Amino acid sequence: MRFPLYIATRYFFNRTKQNVINIINYIALTVVLIATAALLIVLSAFTGLKDFGLSFSNVFDPDYRVEATQGKVFILDSLTLNKIKQIEGIDAVTGILEEKVFLNYRDKNHVVYLKGVDSLFNQVISSEKLLNTGRWFDNEFDEVVIGSGVGQILNLGVYDYNDFLMLTVPKRTTKTSTFKDPFVNKTALVSGIYTVSEELDKKYIFSSLEFARDLFQRNKDAFSSLELKVVPTHNRLKLENQLQNAIKIPLKIRSRNELNAALFKMLNTEQMAIYLIFTLVIIIALFNVVGALIMMILEKKPQMKVLYAMGVKPTEVRKIFFYLGGMISWFGGGIGVLFGSFLVLLQTYYPFLHVPGTNFPYPVRLEFLNVVIVFSILFILGAIASGWATVRVGKKTNLL
Repeated sequence: MRFPLYIATRYFFNRTKQNVINIINYIALTVVLIATAALLIVLSAFTGLKDFGLSFSNVFDPDYRVEATQGKVFILDSLTLNKIKQIEGIDAVTGILEEKVFLNYRDKNHVVYLKGVDSLFNQVISSEKLLNTGRWFDNEFDEVVIGSGVGQILNLGVYDYNDFLMLTVPKRTTKTSTFKDPFVNKTALVSGIYTVSEELDKKYIFSSLEFARDLFQRNKDAFSSLELKVVPTHNRLKLENQLQNAIKIPLKIRSRNELNAALFKMLNTEQMAIYLIFTLVIIIALFNVVGALIMMILEKKPQMKVLYAMGVKPTEVRKIFFYLGGMISWFGGGIGVLFGSFLVLLQTYYPFLHVPGTNFPYPVRLEFLNVVIVFSILFILGAIASGWATVRVGKKTNLL
């Protein structure tokens, strides 16, 4: 193996007498370099965009959400809730009561989901990161936190004591008097406005759990869901079994990824499409390597005859050009990975590309997995291209 590798190294670093072949080799090397760098840059840009898109759900959604499989709410006493908090792997638990409400403010209307949350909500979801204006609601008062989208629709700001926000829901009782007054109305002061994403900002508002129970006419042990924060080393199967044993009713436990299943499916599909498209680009670039390798084989015919006369085996001659093709692919690709990594890191720490029309730097992230994938694609396809180009080398009847 050392002899073929030594000769291939000499061929790779030494220029040939024919200048055209040198130019072809340089072009093949450059094309592989550009294609590899482009693949790594695009994958890093997609990873950055993926992180940017998921950052909204990561801020808003818990690690796990526990819901009953039947009905809107389930009953959970304080003893069971304390037992859940002591389950291994759970950092924090917060109870949620969530239903649709009708909002009215100065003859402007909107329908949202009201999430009543307890005092432990901030341990699961960092409410301070959500807030854009004002402060989080006070549990002692009838206050709510709305999304910026809701604020724009209703033209509503914080601490407006002239007109309070009106929340309306249907009564749950079936008494005859319900037909005369079928709705429950409750006023609240807006203490803060949060900003996450355009969709969520129009969809949810927050209040204390007591405020929500009073509005929805639910008892103190009623919950729509439990939201959990877990340690990174948790065992999901074990966690599900312990929760099921503690609550003893049919449960539906969904992770953050499952709560955003459509988003993750779309992102994974787009990522796979990028892999396939740029793998095709690298395949096309490697055709230049095949062409350069064939030209090198033709140019080295006289030297190959000398090698045969020296007793070199045909398989070793084939290995010489196989290694040569691999060097062109892997050397060019290696420089491409370094160049692409440099540009990605430069964009990360000293942004030079911004989203059009804004001062927001284009998000990128250099991920080790992407580097491994690029190297793997380059190594496999480079080996296939070199093997294809050298398949007939070493046959004395036809050196090609």
